[in-house]
Amino acid sequence: MQSGVKTLSAGGGASLCCLLLLWLIYSHLLREGQLAVGTCEIVMLNRDNSVPRRTIARQTARCACRRGQIAGTTRARPACVDARIVRSRQWCEMVPCLEGELCSLLFNRSGWTCTKGSGRIKTVTPLPKEPS
Repeated sequence: MQSGVKTLSAGGGASLCCLLLLWLIYSHLLREGQLAVGTCEIVMLNRDNSVPRRTIARQTARCACRRGQIAGTTRARPACVDARIVRSRQWCEMVPCLEGELCSLLFNRSGWTCTKGSGRIKTVTPLPKEPS
């Protein structure tokens, strides 16, 4: 009976050691500038307040999306979304607005607006992807 417990303990210790090693490799890759699959990060954010009562913000994000996904916006944050949404320009399907805001497509489907009950309107127009 004791030899079975020792074998089980050795197997558990080896599994724990293997998991620890995998975690160290994964965290090292993240530190090297790699993003975890399915995540995004903001790499540049510029704000222009030169016009009264209006702020123009430009944001660039970097994403590591799964197959069939592309960089988009969910709850006003960069996120990986279904590529079909972006190709068809059905922007509101990716739930781009914050909780309590109403999403509406722009008339030419070049972007969307998020409208708050107080009347505040936020207009978003994604830039076309640059050829690589």
